[in-house]
Amino acid sequence: MTRLVLLGGGHAHALVLLRFRNFISASLKVSLVTPGPVHVYSGMVPGVVAGHYAAADAQIGLAQLARDAGAELIQGRVLRLDAGAKRVVLENGDAIPYDYASLNLGSVPDGLVASAIAVKPFEGFFTRWRELLETGPMAPRIAIVGAGAGGVELAMAMKFALDRRGTGGSVVLFSERNVFPSTVAGRIRNALGRFSIELRENTPAVAVEPGFDAMFWVTGAAALPMLRESGLKTDARGFVLVDACLRSVSHPDVFAAGDTASLEGTALPKSGVYAVRQAPVLAENLKRVVRGMPMVDYVPQKASLSLISCGGKYAIASRGAWSAEGQWAWWWKDWLDRRWIARFR
Repeated sequence: MTRLVLLGGGHAHALVLLRFRNFISASLKVSLVTPGPVHVYSGMVPGVVAGHYAAADAQIGLAQLARDAGAELIQGRVLRLDAGAKRVVLENGDAIPYDYASLNLGSVPDGLVASAIAVKPFEGFFTRWRELLETGPMAPRIAIVGAGAGGVELAMAMKFALDRRGTGGSVVLFSERNVFPSTVAGRIRNALGRFSIELRENTPAVAVEPGFDAMFWVTGAAALPMLRESGLKTDARGFVLVDACLRSVSHPDVFAAGDTASLEGTALPKSGVYAVRQAPVLAENLKRVVRGMPMVDYVPQKASLSLISCGGKYAIASRGAWSAEGQWAWWWKDWLDRRWIARFR
């Protein structure tokens, strides 16, 4: 029997399980290893914070998804991957051997400091956000570190939620550098200004500043330390280096996608958009590798659509040099997000 182990229940592996329905046979055992039975869809997180969605609306049920595909669900956190020995060790000490493995473990926030609240994993973040609203000061002063798409969306979602509550509160956004095209950056500054969110540009954060009731960390992606220690070849930042087939360049029995992977010769953003686009190729190549068939290549899109929610039902849309904004952009994002999550219901 061939054993395929999927590490992590991120966007890519959720879609892989959809495509594995009616594929898994008696000669193939597929195991999904993930800390919990659900995966939170990142695109709807700001909407949950703002109150437009319930937390359950943004969840994908991995347990049901695995059952429907005929896969085994193993709940546990990966402690170590030994690519040489072809086995995975969990925090509880269990060791899982594999013939083939696929990594979709995500990333961790870059430069996270003590006492700051990491936005990932989202389950823990939701808990801390609820605690702040329910037991924190009536008018909390909140700091957010990281002014990429995730940071600015979160800042406006939090301020929208505080304003709707009517008890006051402030949000300060720390930005080390601008990552947006000039036209989009201007739209974002205007949107932040409408919420009276203070933007501190060119201000890297190295510690939790006194005077804030909570500091949330939404910086760029950093690689999981275990990847460097796995024996797999990684790039300079510690992400698994893969070829066009999403296959490890050093270990052909290991695949990787999403934030966990770096495509050889191409610098792709760490974004769920790319994980979603990689999923069909990953699923096809996992099917092919267990059958000894030639691989197919993943070709990254040259430009991707960006929809940045602005607290209320308003969003900024951009693609390449084009950008626009309005309520229609939020409804467009809402339709896309709901359609995507509905695939797993």
